[in-house]
Amino acid sequence: MKNVIVYSTSTCPYCRMLKDFLKENNIEFVNYDVGIERDKLEEMIKKSGQMGVPVIDIDGEIIVGFDKVRIKETLGI
Repeated sequence: MKNVIVYSTSTCPYCRMLKDFLKENNIEFVNYDVGIERDKLEEMIKKSGQMGVPVIDIDGEIIVGFDKVRIKETLGI
């Protein structure tokens, strides 16, 4: 199983869509709310170079936004 980290905020609709998609596909993930967890916000910016959410880290591959096709390819689903 791949290591999946989601960086999101509680008000972001694309973040909710991403997390729902992962749950529907039985993909375990760790979620960090970067609106609250400032250290995780800095970590996300270092990894992605972006401040926008969602950002997903799949075994070190960074995907910015809810790019369903790329996420499926990276996860092998």
